[in-house]
Amino acid sequence: MKTLVTFILALILSFFGSTVQADSSLKANFITGDPGITSINSMTFGPENILFIGDSKSAQIVAIDVSAHPKVDNSEVKIDLLDKLIADMLGTKIDQVQITDMAVNPINDNIYLSVHHSSGIPVLLRVENNTLKQVTLDNISHSKATISDPINKDAKDKWDRELRKWAVADMKYSSGKILVSGLSNKEFASTFRSIDFPFTKKQDYGSLEIYHAAHGKYETHAPIKTFIPTKIKGNSHILAGYTCTPLVVFAMDKIKPGEHNKGRTVAELGSGNSPIDIVEIENGGKRYLLIANSNRPLMKMEFDDLEAYEGSLTTPVVKKGAAAGVAYVNLPYVNVRQLDKFQGNGFLIIKREANGNLALKKGNSWWLEK
Repeated sequence: MKTLVTFILALILSFFGSTVQADSSLKANFITGDPGITSINSMTFGPENILFIGDSKSAQIVAIDVSAHPKVDNSEVKIDLLDKLIADMLGTKIDQVQITDMAVNPINDNIYLSVHHSSGIPVLLRVENNTLKQVTLDNISHSKATISDPINKDAKDKWDRELRKWAVADMKYSSGKILVSGLSNKEFASTFRSIDFPFTKKQDYGSLEIYHAAHGKYETHAPIKTFIPTKIKGNSHILAGYTCTPLVVFAMDKIKPGEHNKGRTVAELGSGNSPIDIVEIENGGKRYLLIANSNRPLMKMEFDDLEAYEGSLTTPVVKKGAAAGVAYVNLPYVNVRQLDKFQGNGFLIIKREANGNLALKKGNSWWLEK
């Protein structure tokens, strides 16, 4: 009997031991210490409670382990005067802080905000019981990869604006890789990268070209501001949003490292605008895109319409602010500053309301019902 119990116990320990090993495989090379994060320009989650931070200033992607953060009940999340709360936490004024991104952990719906302080020090915050907790960045379990050939630190556009912040414009985790959009120091600056994770020295990237209908020309220098990896008619694609505001699809099997890649412009969403975030949500058996914008309301686009559109915009949209291509609907959410998926088939926003209040709250999923 003792032998049988010992055998069963050994099986149980073997099972749980292998489970722990499998769950932690992506973090096998993590170390604890200071990763030297000098900016947080973009964030996204991968598996195993890994938060990826895009640090344009230091031209690096940092993966940090946030599994020690307890799951909190954010089902009734609502924070008003968010910018004042952040400023008070940091002992400064509202005009000295800027929220640069928001990321929701899909495993537990924990909410993270990244903040740029006028001192240049990046700040990572976590929402807990409708309050904010600061996450320490100088002694964390992490792994990191340096971006090759990033846009130069002193590079500026024709309006004398610094371009280095676009070294990492947006990023997503997909099938063992970190996909990164941004600018490089090459002649065709708009770049799309594929970085293996766990991180290795391998880093594939190629330049991008799109037809910009509002500008009436092909362009190779504007970065993808926000994107998602998705399936279109069962095949893997990147759906990308650019400033002023073309929506472009790239077939993943045609994005070749070291090569110049052309996208298919499927919509012009209106000039004088820049996309902030794109998310894909499935509700009631239908797929939707939500697009947050700098100077337009929150947009909803049905995937059925996107997949039905097989053309490409190749002629100018001459009327200022006009839309073309795949149709979309403006939702009654204006001044949405950040957007992410929330609770599976819902969405979370940071929104500047008419009275000036900056609010973190859930969006009404009624707008995603049939």
